[in-house]
Amino acid sequence: MSKRIKVIFPVPMNEHTKELIETQIPREFIGEHFEVDFVGSKRLMSLANSYYDTFIMDSIVIEAGMKAEEEGFDAVCINTVSDSGMNALRARLNIPVIGPGQAAFHMACTLGHKFSILTMWEPWVPLYTKTLTEYGLNHRCASIRHINTRPDVQELLEGKEEVVFAKLEAEALKAIEEDGANVIVLGSTTMHQSHRYLQEKLPVPVINPGVVAYKLCELLLDLELSHSKKAYPAPETLQDELLFPSFD
Repeated sequence: MSKRIKVIFPVPMNEHTKELIETQIPREFIGEHFEVDFVGSKRLMSLANSYYDTFIMDSIVIEAGMKAEEEGFDAVCINTVSDSGMNALRARLNIPVIGPGQAAFHMACTLGHKFSILTMWEPWVPLYTKTLTEYGLNHRCASIRHINTRPDVQELLEGKEEVVFAKLEAEALKAIEEDGANVIVLGSTTMHQSHRYLQEKLPVPVINPGVVAYKLCELLLDLELSHSKKAYPAPETLQDELLFPSFD
């Protein structure tokens, strides 16, 4: 019997964007007994460049994750490196909940002594400093570098390859040569189109966080593991309808 994994992208997806997002997990990477369903938000168009936006992203992921368990999915894979809503969902749900930031940063620690996060623009930096502090990984992060380019959450990097890829390569080389990074972590799942290019150009491993998070979901399901409810205790009182009036 197939296991079903819900991948939550917390911004709206038109049909074209959905196709682009889905390509981050190639069909050959999906295990024989797994099914993947991508879902986007219907109520936010945001680049998550403020604490206000990140609060809204948390709520979107939490609501979609609760619906996933209600619909019979076996795991939730959050599709943003901010790991929005992850801790709350782990408290609320019994099925595995994986965030690509946590998965990618810890994977980087298994592949090298220091990693650098390579991202699109400076307003996203607080997202990483928050999670690095929470996971106790500041001492393993050599640097956070960006290319000062406004992200496009609808077209991603499509049509911008000639300019953006070279900028990313240049900043990644600085992270390696000047900051001491042994591994590069892409700072957003929306950057996945650059992964193959950077992996071919750079002398260190390059981690595509969306793929790592998804494969970790498969691994946990294969091993029949989930997050510890001692670490993420269930709430005494559920207030789903109060928090999300549309939740049925």
